[in-house]
Amino acid sequence: MAKKRRGFSGDDTFFDEEGGFGSEGDDTHEEAKSRSQLKREMLARRDLGEALVELSAARLAKIPLSEETLDAIHDGQRFTRRALKRQLTRIAALITELEDEAVIRQALEQLYQPHREEVRRHHEAEQWRDALIAGDDALMQSLVERFPEIDRQHLRQLTRNAIKESERDKPPKSARALYQYLHSLIVK
Repeated sequence: MAKKRRGFSGDDTFFDEEGGFGSEGDDTHEEAKSRSQLKREMLARRDLGEALVELSAARLAKIPLSEETLDAIHDGQRFTRRALKRQLTRIAALITELEDEAVIRQALEQLYQPHREEVRRHHEAEQWRDALIAGDDALMQSLVERFPEIDRQHLRQLTRNAIKESERDKPPKSARALYQYLHSLIVK
C-alpha cells in the first residue's frame, strides 16, 4: 500500500491511502497484503462458497459451519445468476468473518477423498488390463505376488481371450471381464 507524505515539516507522520495517520516505524502497513493478493483470496473464498452451495443437504451437514453461514448457503442453493453471484460474495464474507477456512477446506477434502480413491483404483485396474493385453508377463508375476488369492489360470484365460478379441476386432467382452476381475482384487 503506497504511503503519501503530507506537507508536514520535519515530523515522521504520514497519511496512508485509507485515511489513517501513522508513523514510519509502524509495521502494520508493511505487512499488509497487496490488493491482488486480497482479491485472489476473496475469489478463492467465493469458489469455496460455490462448492458449498453445490453440496447436498446431507453432505453439507458434515461440514462445521455456523447457523448464519448455513442459512446463506441454503439461500444460495435457491438463487440463480446474478442473485447467486451476490450470495456467493456474501458467503465469502461470512466465511472470512465467522468461519475457519482451513477447517472447511479440510472437511470438503474429506468428503471428496473416497471418490478420488475409487477413481484411482479404477485407473489402476485399467492400466493393469491394458498392460496384460499388451503382453506384460512381469506384471502378471507381480500381481500374483501382490494378491496371493489370485486365480492364475482364470487371469491367463481372460488375458488370452481379450488378446484374441482385439486381434479379431470383436467386442471387448473378455477385456471387460478381465478389468472387473482385476478391480475386484483391488477392492478386497
